[in-house]
Amino acid sequence: MRMNHIDIHVSDVAATSAFLVRHFGLTQREMRGANGLAILTDDAGLEIVVSRPVEKFGGAEQQALGVVTYHLGFIQPERADVDRLYRELKASDAELVGEPREMRGGYLFYCLAPGRVMIEVGWRG
Repeated sequence: MRMNHIDIHVSDVAATSAFLVRHFGLTQREMRGANGLAILTDDAGLEIVVSRPVEKFGGAEQQALGVVTYHLGFIQPERADVDRLYRELKASDAELVGEPREMRGGYLFYCLAPGRVMIEVGWRG
């Protein structure tokens, strides 16, 4: 068994999708409407569906709730890639949550994508 997708709910589908494509190398396979639903994929076949809050599932997302309830993790092939991505994000539109540091046997940092989606960028040696 393998996980094949995750669906994250955000208020601005276009901004969150563009951020994930730009900084994390995801490919946008589909965009339904200007701000309806985006399907992104990585090089291993995982799909990240970015959509607006769905009323039948509670109709809320992290930004409206004012809390961060989950995070997405992107593992890097080399420790230096963590530092490179940190510098790239710092120079752009990302909200960083601390600097890269050693934690739980790895080297990582966190940032917030549009929609207050917490992203972990890490390396494990």
